[in-house]
Amino acid sequence: MSRETSANRINIGDAHPARRYNYWLGGKDNFAADRASADAIEKIFPHIRTAAIENRRFLQRAVRWLTAKAGIRQFLDIGTGIPSADNTHEVAQRHAPDARVLYVDNDPIVLTHARALLTSHPLGRTEFIDADLRHPETILDDPALKTTLDLTQPVALLLVAVLHFLTDHDDPYTVVTNLLDRLAPGSYLVLSHATVELLPAETATALTDRDVPGRGDFTSRTYEQVERFFDGLEFVPPGLTVASQWRPEPASTPASAQQVAAYAGIARKPETTIGLPPEAVLVRSCERRW
Repeated sequence: MSRETSANRINIGDAHPARRYNYWLGGKDNFAADRASADAIEKIFPHIRTAAIENRRFLQRAVRWLTAKAGIRQFLDIGTGIPSADNTHEVAQRHAPDARVLYVDNDPIVLTHARALLTSHPLGRTEFIDADLRHPETILDDPALKTTLDLTQPVALLLVAVLHFLTDHDDPYTVVTNLLDRLAPGSYLVLSHATVELLPAETATALTDRDVPGRGDFTSRTYEQVERFFDGLEFVPPGLTVASQWRPEPASTPASAQQVAAYAGIARKPETTIGLPPEAVLVRSCERRW
């Protein structure tokens, strides 16, 4: 699908998660339906802006750690969202100018801003694919991926605040597995996922109500359900935890679990799992840190 055709898909009458997220972050690339939906959710969950900000900060800390500490130079960022301050390529190329970033999103508003995402450091590269996470093969087989990333070398797969928009019917675990299977050993999965299990029961019930304006196909998952996305991978300490508590800045005071309502973690694809006993294939975090 061409980018011109994608732009024609914009429907300002229905709330869209990317535009709603943009609104919570203080952006201006949103419409009345997005703001109405965002305000309705904020009325139920007053900390939603904090949650959005903390999720964004997790992404930035994750990318910084991957470039500065893990030596990763390739990033596949799916569910990019509308550009904001310190996008993946900006953080990565600040620490590693030769970093290569491939963004993927199927939101036409994001496509209209793709040019901002493609402003790469001359030593690196950025590219954008119009594709849907539900169809990983179209992402993996896209010519832009093949010219931007080398899948024989480690890649960081970023699925930040996107999997909760896949229902169980979409088979999200198979989607993630299919993506990881094509990545080289030594690659990383970076993931954050909203949950209502950290919230008071009344709030959790209200947020999962289908009558919430613009709610769409949001699917909350438990700690164990989110942890399952990391099956077969080796967690980077502190493992799966509240997004604000994944390696927070030393001088900061992380937002609480109830304010963030999202789990996050990073895990590495091992060199091989052949011959390992079943209990060694999945390395889980030792404890919940909240």
